[in-house]
Amino acid sequence: MPDSSYLALLLVGLLGGTHCVVMCGGIVGALSMGGPARASLHLAYNAGRIASYAAAGALVGALGEASLVLSGQLPLRSVLYLLANLMLVALGLYLMGMTRALAFTERFGQKLWRHLQPLTRHFLPARTVRQAFPLGLLWGWLPCGLVYSALATALTSGSAWHGAGLMLAFGAGTLPNLLLAGLLATRLQAYARQPALRVASGLLILAFGVWGLIGLARLAFRSWPDAS
Repeated sequence: MPDSSYLALLLVGLLGGTHCVVMCGGIVGALSMGGPARASLHLAYNAGRIASYAAAGALVGALGEASLVLSGQLPLRSVLYLLANLMLVALGLYLMGMTRALAFTERFGQKLWRHLQPLTRHFLPARTVRQAFPLGLLWGWLPCGLVYSALATALTSGSAWHGAGLMLAFGAGTLPNLLLAGLLATRLQAYARQPALRVASGLLILAFGVWGLIGLARLAFRSWPDAS
């Protein structure tokens, strides 16, 4: 697994943080009601959230590894890599508001979320770390096109360990925005909704996807039997 994949997902998490603030702004705002201990609550919540990302990354990484073992590796690996970069392109357009291409991915997680969401009520309002951490664990499974785009890359990792590592990198990228959202609450949410910021973030993520597709096209051309 190239080191650049970890950097790419770290940046995707960071640049896509405007989406995270909009999606999770309400829950992190509620944690800000915890008074002097609010910083520890935010850290515990985000630790739980990122732990769930890592668990999901391990699952899809193991699934990708099993599928590669059961098939001819190079063609399938190329297909998975193509899928991952197409998801990045769709994510970039999604953040720019040009398409709802990722909306269908969020519907896949709705069934699981319908079972998990009622459990979050047991930890709200979260006034202690013991409440905030499991709340984050549950909230990490919220259907989110941004997370699913990162999971598409984890699927290509070829192992559970690498899949978990990629999602840890992605989660670390989302952390600054959500920590600031907890401290600044509605002010950062309003900032995250600014069209110029969302377009800039979308363009950068779109560039990651296009660059990956160009690399895949070059590899395919070099592998073509008649290529000189």
